Amino acid sequence: MKAYGVNELRRMFLEFFESKDHLKMKSFSLVPHNDNSLLLINSGMAPLKPYFTGQEIPPRRRVTTCQKCIRTGDIENVGKTARHGTFFEMLGNFSFGDYFKREAIHWSWEFLTEVVGLDPNRLYPSVYQDDDEAFEIWNKEIGIAPERIFRFGKEDNFWEHGSGPCGPCSEIYYDRGEKYGCGKPGCTVGCECDRYMEIWNNVFTQFDNDGHNNYTELEQKNIDTGMGLERLACIVQDVDSMFDIDTLKALRDQVCELAGVSYGEDYNTDVSLRVITDHIRSVSFMISDGIMPSNEGRGYVLRRLLRRACRHGRLLNIEGGFLTKLAETVIEGSKDGYPELEEKKDFIMNVIRKEEEQFDRTIDQGLVILNEMKEKMVVEGVKTLSGEDAFKLYDTYGFPLDLTKEILEEEKMDVDEEGFKAAMEVQRQTARKARKVTNYMGADVTVYESIDPSVTSEFVGYDNLTYESKITVLTTDEEVVDALSDGERGTIFVEKTPFYATSGGQEADHGVISCGDGEFIVEDVVKLLGGKIGHIGRMTRGMMKAGDTVTLTVDAERRSLCARNHSATHLLQKALRTVLGTHVEQAGSSVNDERLRFDFSHFSAMTPEELQRTEDMVNDSISRSLQVIAKNMPIEEARKTGAQALFGEKYGDIVRVVNMSDYSIEFCGGTHVANTGEIGAFKIISESGVAAGVRRIEALTSKGLMKYYAALEEKMHEAAKLLKATPDNLTEKITHLQAENKELHSEVESLKSKLAKDAMGDVMSQVEEVNGVKVLAVSVEDMDMNGLRDLGDQLKEKLGEGVVVIASAAGGKVSLMATVTDGAMKKGAHAGNLIKAIVSCVGGGGGGRPNMAQAGGKNPAGIPDALAKVKEVLAGQIQ
Repeated sequence: MKAYGVNELRRMFLEFFESKDHLKMKSFSLVPHNDNSLLLINSGMAPLKPYFTGQEIPPRRRVTTCQKCIRTGDIENVGKTARHGTFFEMLGNFSFGDYFKREAIHWSWEFLTEVVGLDPNRLYPSVYQDDDEAFEIWNKEIGIAPERIFRFGKEDNFWEHGSGPCGPCSEIYYDRGEKYGCGKPGCTVGCECDRYMEIWNNVFTQFDNDGHNNYTELEQKNIDTGMGLERLACIVQDVDSMFDIDTLKALRDQVCELAGVSYGEDYNTDVSLRVITDHIRSVSFMISDGIMPSNEGRGYVLRRLLRRACRHGRLLNIEGGFLTKLAETVIEGSKDGYPELEEKKDFIMNVIRKEEEQFDRTIDQGLVILNEMKEKMVVEGVKTLSGEDAFKLYDTYGFPLDLTKEILEEEKMDVDEEGFKAAMEVQRQTARKARKVTNYMGADVTVYESIDPSVTSEFVGYDNLTYESKITVLTTDEEVVDALSDGERGTIFVEKTPFYATSGGQEADHGVISCGDGEFIVEDVVKLLGGKIGHIGRMTRGMMKAGDTVTLTVDAERRSLCARNHSATHLLQKALRTVLGTHVEQAGSSVNDERLRFDFSHFSAMTPEELQRTEDMVNDSISRSLQVIAKNMPIEEARKTGAQALFGEKYGDIVRVVNMSDYSIEFCGGTHVANTGEIGAFKIISESGVAAGVRRIEALTSKGLMKYYAALEEKMHEAAKLLKATPDNLTEKITHLQAENKELHSEVESLKSKLAKDAMGDVMSQVEEVNGVKVLAVSVEDMDMNGLRDLGDQLKEKLGEGVVVIASAAGGKVSLMATVTDGAMKKGAHAGNLIKAIVSCVGGGGGGRPNMAQAGGKNPAGIPDALAKVKEVLAGQIQ
């Protein structure tokens, strides 16, 4: 048997099933499409659910894929053994009502024995205990002796998840030999040791479970098979674990080189090496599918994996940022099977680099917090850190529990692990309660679930704003109905529609559906599973019923304005990638008839100069009236044009490419102008941050921009009127008023200072001495901090050498100021420490330098106590 590499095995599997008339589909994104039941794609069949349930028609009845998957249920165990990992590739062949058990079993055997070259005598199938059909195929047709076919119960060999499609399984195990076994008598298939490894699972979906364990035969029986690519590589390459197969070993060896260690010599070192090797694969693939670090959902999973890898890098004493170097190896090793890694390389590197830098700062903050917790424990005589505090370190600062335990053990302290688990469970329960009610598909349950899967719609709106078509289905919010009448709200489905449905960031068209005396106002348009397009709105007169031929009329002005804003986002993305760099990727957008919003990956606020350059570039492209051409083409041909694809978007074999005179080329299904001159003009209104590494630009074009300028002009006229000026001399008027206000303010402050001094009288008679240092502590009414500082300088000058403390109450708030001369400082007086000691009397805080300090408070009644305490504090300073 040849020791094929991972990339070879992937290619061999897909080519084998292509030879069996299967459509090879590229891996779907790790982000589930229309499935709220999953955080991340975790199996080969997960993105194919709509085909199995009949909610979408598959592109072919036989399909084969190699699907990238992530499972995060036991992240804490990754690294502790060589068995656990988060990222894996799942090879699969699927039948949607086409072939069934016989072909599935024969082809799995043929691939393993004839294509890969595994020894047939080392392969052992298992079947569900009641599946005699599968047993007979293995025994009579494949020729496996009965004693080598294992019957297992429901727990092991029957696939089901609550109600819905389900069925028996037939697994294939490979005997890896005694060196992988436990050595116990009777060790065989089903033993927990590593000798008999399951490599292939054929799921025969032939029943429907009604949710009460009542099973009926499905009319359309399906095949869902899965084989872990890494597991197959372990067997073919005869290595201990997935961390020893060719692609992962190259990555693991690089981590060893960076850390200056060897694999297999120390358990703790091996744990860190495995964690980093596994996690950098996961995060590289996740980011390539548009997942960004955040504190919730899949973004939190990404952040946790990144931080765990960073932390283990610290444990290995790897200095500085190192994860981007490893990501390059991931990309190089897997780009043949997943070209999106190479396409998004700059973006992946930027996200990892920024998150690694941020964690370095965050973990240092966490260490400070942990030290404070330790100090508090020492004061209280406690040896166990509370579970709540340990969870705070974990949740806020990314400290895994074992890191907290390790640091505390050095001080002979420990952690309340049960309390930590309880806090973790509270978080899990909260997240669970936040989940929506979903159907088998994991989508929100709606009336649309009741529509016949064969109903579909065709969008004809690129070339038509009015179109006649037949109504196929009508619904209210609660049920499918035969008709909608005057005053009712509902959804209308037709065979062909000119209405654009909300997608790709562009909001839906509005308009009217009419039929005789019936009129339906379209307020929203949605895309649904199975290619359905629903027009949501209300009947304003008459009635419409299924089968009626209706006229669909799109609001032409709204469509035109939406198109202008949408085309402007394409020009904006091109300008941003030119001004900021190719790491810029679209992270979301929202386009309607009034404005456009564009989210993009970037890691710092844009400067005024960058914003101006971006705006100028977009307006230059508008002024050149670039021709805009949209064309459908095969996806691979589209990629060769350099067209930008949207992260996380699900594309078919044929894609629509919008080309603006080769200046901007993007995959896009939205509506656009015929040439960029129609946009008119472009203005950026704001730029802000919306998430870690994601910025947002809001902008206006054409009619929206004119409304914006009209509103600005109206405000300017209102301001001029208030200032008894005209818009032309408004600036001159404001400058004059500012100068006049400054002069009056200075005069008021001078008068307030004089009044305060007059009110205080001869304060020098209140001077006292503390250990040979003169001190003056007085209060004055209604003076701000600037006034206190001026007054303090005057009193200090009169005092000569010593300490001056002044308090004032104004508007229910307290201001405190202390000033100390050089001579007093030499004797130990310190203004900052003095203020800190007395400010608690007025319920506030503050501090400052040795020669001057100030503070604020909110308890005017405490001023006498604060001033009385001055001498006591000063006596402690001057020895």
